[in-house]
Amino acid sequence: METGVASYSRRSVFPNNIVLGRPHLTMAAQPPGRNQQLGIIWSSFGGDSLRVKAIRYSSSPTFSKATSTSALVTKCGLGVRLLINYYVKEKYTLGYIGGIVQEKAMCSGWRDSKRYIKRDRRRVSRWALGGPHLKSEAPHPSPSPTDFELNKKENFTASTASSHGISSGTGLPKRWIIVLLCFSSFLLCNMDRVNMSIAILPMSAEFNWSPATVGLIQSSFFWGYLLTQIAGGIWADTVGGKTVLGFGVVWWSIATALTPVAAKVGLPFLLVVRAFMGIGEGVAMPAMNNILSKWVPVDERSRSLALVYSGMYLGSVTGLAFSPLLIHNFGWPSVFYSFGSLGSVWFALWSSKAYSSPLEDPGLSAEEKHLITTKNATKEPVTSIPWRLILSKPPVWALIVSHFCHNWGTFILLTWMPTYYNQVLKFNLTESGLFCVLPWLTMAFSANMGGWIADTLVRKGLSVTTVRKVMQSIGFLGPAFFLTQLSHVHSPAMAVLCMACSQGTDAFSQSGLYSNHQDIGPRYAGVLLGLSNTAGVMAGVLGTAATGYILQHGSWDDVFKVSVGLYLVGTVVWNLFSTGEKIID
Repeated sequence: METGVASYSRRSVFPNNIVLGRPHLTMAAQPPGRNQQLGIIWSSFGGDSLRVKAIRYSSSPTFSKATSTSALVTKCGLGVRLLINYYVKEKYTLGYIGGIVQEKAMCSGWRDSKRYIKRDRRRVSRWALGGPHLKSEAPHPSPSPTDFELNKKENFTASTASSHGISSGTGLPKRWIIVLLCFSSFLLCNMDRVNMSIAILPMSAEFNWSPATVGLIQSSFFWGYLLTQIAGGIWADTVGGKTVLGFGVVWWSIATALTPVAAKVGLPFLLVVRAFMGIGEGVAMPAMNNILSKWVPVDERSRSLALVYSGMYLGSVTGLAFSPLLIHNFGWPSVFYSFGSLGSVWFALWSSKAYSSPLEDPGLSAEEKHLITTKNATKEPVTSIPWRLILSKPPVWALIVSHFCHNWGTFILLTWMPTYYNQVLKFNLTESGLFCVLPWLTMAFSANMGGWIADTLVRKGLSVTTVRKVMQSIGFLGPAFFLTQLSHVHSPAMAVLCMACSQGTDAFSQSGLYSNHQDIGPRYAGVLLGLSNTAGVMAGVLGTAATGYILQHGSWDDVFKVSVGLYLVGTVVWNLFSTGEKIID
């Protein structure tokens, strides 16, 4: 066993600079000219693991009466940040090695410390790393040493460590690989869903379907979608989200590829296949919510969910953009065959890369696992669901009612927008598909912008409850306003602009009600989303079918008035009863 002192030098990279010897380690806790110098005694047990045994002060004239010392490793950022807790002249002081000082550090006798430590690492480092070396005297252990481990293999810079929460050696953090895989599954989800809204135009002409029949076909998807919301949430919370989401993608991809065959066999078969497709897509949102509740820290929650849900919007963009081209060149069945085949590619990646929880991933770095598990209450899958407790909470019912009100308008636009463009704005098939892209692009942009704003507000100290209420109010009142303007515009361009603005403000809901399931009950996030999305799917079933009926007996203005009324109801309920605090453990 060897013993020595750890060193931090100006040119080396922490922690790879741990060497034998007695150089110096400087703390950034006082202004220039009052440097503290520390020595760390450590023992090497072989391999790449080092265990620090004790910390001592050097014989510096500026502080010779330190009452106690201790050491603590905080594994966050791009590597290991060594936090030293110590008393200097009976005042508690915190600081990070290498000039990375804790944001709320107290510097003894120096009231202007924030001027140096806030976003000014270069200035801090100039004086934090200075000072004379320790003398080659034998170090003396602290009376109360704290043991901890450092991984000598990791090569991280202090600057990157202070600004990120991942291990740099792995490139993209694993949790964001999981987020991107969920994003791509939602991309496929909406590609396979919206292709029918384009293909229904040539299909209805070929099979001579009435508007009521078209509405029935469009709503048949939601019959299956409704069945698996709660079941998918329970399944994901008990066995893990990886299995459930993988099943869903394979199931709906097969149903998508079978759609042309079913349509040619007969209407009843088509309705069954569309319902089967809904069964597969119905488990996707609860499974995704379960996975991200375990993988993503709370201060990244809005951004990660916004990115995943923007996959749905970009899936709509992709489906609406490519469907007319495929139909024009290869016929309407080609849309279903080509889109359905993409699920097999995704499933291969998902099977090899994804895990339901960071605790199950053997390849996850220790730093990232520590970051996730310290910020999240990552627990084992649940064995039973406390239904009485869940259904007794007013915020849960606020989620359910608000989800219904939100999805009524969203699903009507999702399924009927191409028909509106074709019948009211007189766009042809290709134009309808292309102009439908703009609102979904706007949603993808707005969702990610809203997620960034929400996470920033939370990090700056605004309560999660306030952030969720503000974001969801925008998600309700914005669409309500722009839908009311559709009856007053007289040009196709302005109508498309109103649709785009309506959908763009709607996307702020991803940082409102869609993030709230993980706020109020992270352990039951799948079940909670299953509950609220069941109400949302009921809105989709009723709204999509009712729109066909309303159009036969009324006008598009009547369709939009119903949506606006529900948006206003949702705004009131959400602001009265929702919360961002955890109420179910």
